[in-house]
Amino acid sequence: MREDVEALDIRDVTANWVNSLVLQAQIDDRIKALADLSHTPLFFGRLDYLHAPGAELAEGAEGEQFYIGRRHVHDADGDPMVIDWRAPVSQPFYRASKNDPQDIALRRRFGYTGGELTAYEDEHLSDPSEAAAVSKLLQREIERPRVGPMRDIVATIQPEQDEIVRSGLSGSVCVQGGPGTGKTAVGLHRVAYLLYAHRERLARTGTLVIGPNRSFLHYIEQVLPALGELEVKQATVDDLVARDGLEVRDVDPAETAVVKGDARMAEVLRRAVHSHVTEPAEPLMVVRGSRRWRVPAYELAEIVGELQRRDIRYGAARDALPQRIAHAVLVRMEQAGEAPDDRVQDAVARNAAVKAVVKASWPQVEPAKLVLRLLSDPEFLAEHAHGVLTEDEQKLLLWPKPFRSVKSAKWSAADLVLIDEAADLVERTPSLGHVVLDEAQDLSPMQYRAVGRRCTTGSATVLGDLAQGTTPWATRSWDEALAHLGKPEAVLEELTAGFRVPREVIAYASRLLPEISPGLAPVSSVRETPGSLVVTRTDDLTPAVVEACRASLAHEGSIGLIAADARIPELAEALTAAGLAYLSPGEETTAESRLTLVPASLAKGLEYDYVVLDEPAAVVSGEPDERTGLRRLYVCLTRAVSGLTAIHAAALPGALG
Repeated sequence: MREDVEALDIRDVTANWVNSLVLQAQIDDRIKALADLSHTPLFFGRLDYLHAPGAELAEGAEGEQFYIGRRHVHDADGDPMVIDWRAPVSQPFYRASKNDPQDIALRRRFGYTGGELTAYEDEHLSDPSEAAAVSKLLQREIERPRVGPMRDIVATIQPEQDEIVRSGLSGSVCVQGGPGTGKTAVGLHRVAYLLYAHRERLARTGTLVIGPNRSFLHYIEQVLPALGELEVKQATVDDLVARDGLEVRDVDPAETAVVKGDARMAEVLRRAVHSHVTEPAEPLMVVRGSRRWRVPAYELAEIVGELQRRDIRYGAARDALPQRIAHAVLVRMEQAGEAPDDRVQDAVARNAAVKAVVKASWPQVEPAKLVLRLLSDPEFLAEHAHGVLTEDEQKLLLWPKPFRSVKSAKWSAADLVLIDEAADLVERTPSLGHVVLDEAQDLSPMQYRAVGRRCTTGSATVLGDLAQGTTPWATRSWDEALAHLGKPEAVLEELTAGFRVPREVIAYASRLLPEISPGLAPVSSVRETPGSLVVTRTDDLTPAVVEACRASLAHEGSIGLIAADARIPELAEALTAAGLAYLSPGEETTAESRLTLVPASLAKGLEYDYVVLDEPAAVVSGEPDERTGLRRLYVCLTRAVSGLTAIHAAALPGALG
């Protein structure tokens, strides 16, 4: 298939050089999508139907056999050899069961090692004499050591995950999932499915995956290309709101960031933007040739007032104002017996006198300058925050020392979100067809609004875990979050079956749930791994941690040493002195380099075969408050796939003790 594309000759089929470049780019993308992956087999399953799909279920009708894989593969004659996992005919591979065989006689799973076929396993779903059993190949695939970036899960998608993956493009979905339930993988595979089912539409409108940080995005970036999808963009929320010439050079105190992230700031900004509009106090006189046309001040004020009452952007209203004024002049021309056309109206709209009225009544607003003034001018802030923010909250917003210009200001990440909100009030933000928002529980209401602006005419997949919210402004409920996102109608799905974290480890971490997220259902892991949890107290912490890392490296797979951010320099020095090379989060693990030193603040979303957790109490005390600290600890405790070793010198938090 790849060689056929490479052999295409487009010299005689394009009208001009522009068409040639576009077609060649499409061919290049197709070649990339068909690239061989040495570790990824072309197929991983087989379905034997009792009857051909779509055929009448008549007695004696012949069945049909399909191989299921990551990509559609056809032979030289164009006949399918492997069916794409996203095709409707592939769905029973994930949904069929002994209780609901879905006309499947046999489901076969193939096992691979290093890309080579090493095993297969059959389930005779329509045979009443065969008992249902847990797939050993499925369990082995889930437990396979994690070296390198995140991999796809097309061979192991579970029925409840498949329902979310295949949900339609028109609706938004919110997935609440505890550690190891596969919510990130589900979100990425949903994108791949939507691109398969609605390729033309999403090719026009675009898709975007939003993650919490660059390390996380680097970890997941190979999943979609492995499924043949190369066009999906990835970004953080900070990337979305970044503006040319504005650099984040400051970090807000927690209490200030909470106020800046509060949804009430949207109303303050709306008032501040529209405060620039003033009613015309003088009549307008337009001179055309020998005639003068007068529009009184009260009529100009009515035009301005009518535009203010309409629910349109500030900039769009400003663009419409000269045409509205010009129309009022044309009415007078028609009353005087003239027959002006659209060209006359456009000419009047460009008249210097009309431009002067627009400039005075509806001046341009620069979003960054507006936010600069709000954070610098106490009177301006008080005027527009009156009845919205308390005086104490207003004081938190104000800079101790005002900056002179937009360029010299020390902006924080939260400030850029405010500027993005102001920019949208002036001019509508373009919408994408679909947005995936991962680790959503950590977003502020204003950040939700920033993401929501990118999918106003599209849909969203929201992924998160309320128990893992580690920001002072973390989401309290999904209903509240979805309202800020502008998707209150989104369907809420909950994943409670864990496939990654061993049962012993997740049960230990779940002791924290009553304190960090009361009422949230704990994850029930399908994997029982005796000996996967070791909790050790020591009087000599750092040497004990280094030794635990050395012992973990005796196992196959990736090792993560997770510690409070303040402990990272000391541990880095100790690992170097011990001759243990280590990576930073985001750097790809290899067979030779498998140990990663992970600050607790960056652990979210990452996973390692074996985790060594340094001083749990330090992880908790490293956060602004105990609840946030315990949530951070919950995240760190649940990064392990095969085993967790927690080492402490100080007393453990009460819930764990």
